[in-house]
Amino acid sequence: MPDESPYLGQNCATPYTRGEIVRRTAWALVQATVFRWSPRACHAWRARLLKVFGADIPEISQVVVFPSARITFPWKLTLEPRAMIGREVIIYNLAPVVLRYGANLSQRVHLCAGTHDITRWSMPLDARPIEIGRNAWVAAEVFVGPGVIIGELAVIGARSVVVKNQPARMICAGHPCRPLKPRPDPR
Repeated sequence: MPDESPYLGQNCATPYTRGEIVRRTAWALVQATVFRWSPRACHAWRARLLKVFGADIPEISQVVVFPSARITFPWKLTLEPRAMIGREVIIYNLAPVVLRYGANLSQRVHLCAGTHDITRWSMPLDARPIEIGRNAWVAAEVFVGPGVIIGELAVIGARSVVVKNQPARMICAGHPCRPLKPRPDPR
């Protein structure tokens, strides 16, 4: 006789429409080929591809997007001028992700805008937006969780785990990430 106990994922269902699944599949194909294979210096080309798939990029010639970056849903991404997505960055944007003017994501940063409701057996998606503030720098291999806002001119130290909002004009680091000291104004 099979075990009839509840189990994680019981009665779960995708939150996405058929159209969104088709769109995501088309983007995955483009991202795995012409996006990834484009020469490193072709940032505007990659920004144009993201924009074709719905990204909000007002000035495609003024953003930097490396070919090894992985973006789940371009249509949930906003890149303001001078924003940069570095090498091997993962933007798992199940909810909107916004990089404000001059925001900089260093290599292997992971922005994760979704988790699951662990209080329910079906574990439904819990997606919350992420915003990286104006001229904020998120250093190498930082993890940023759902619903986080990183303030203007903040610096997030390498390999930090950011699960709460971080204030503007502060140097923040740690696991969990916390403000350490004020950031001096750049010269």
